[in-house]
Amino acid sequence: MSRSAAEDASLPAVAATERAGKLDDLERLSRLLDSQWRIPGTGLTFGLDGVAGLVPGIGDAATGAISAWIVYTAWRLGATRGIMGRMVANVAIDTAVGAIPLAGSLFDFFFKANNRNMALLRRHLGEK
Repeated sequence: MSRSAAEDASLPAVAATERAGKLDDLERLSRLLDSQWRIPGTGLTFGLDGVAGLVPGIGDAATGAISAWIVYTAWRLGATRGIMGRMVANVAIDTAVGAIPLAGSLFDFFFKANNRNMALLRRHLGEK
């Protein structure tokens, strides 16, 4: 689904070099949240999302807010409603399940909402 003319008019034009820089920044943030560190001897990675989730209530709310900012920035870069819907669903699942003590942190090892969202956005924008 594409944006309406009114939606497009409300967004400033983003130059290709600026978009590439923003995508790289979002990619680094996504990696920090979901897969910054690897557990030696395994293929498992984790990020601040899993660690912050160990702090009841506050950790998941904080990382959920950062994930929402990634989604907002994706919208500013031109993500369609369909892509936005999938990205919001990924963040909602991650935040809701992540709020379950301990099980939510384990879930973060396998469901990496931010990395998924960046893959969706890059595919949509024709990057990488």
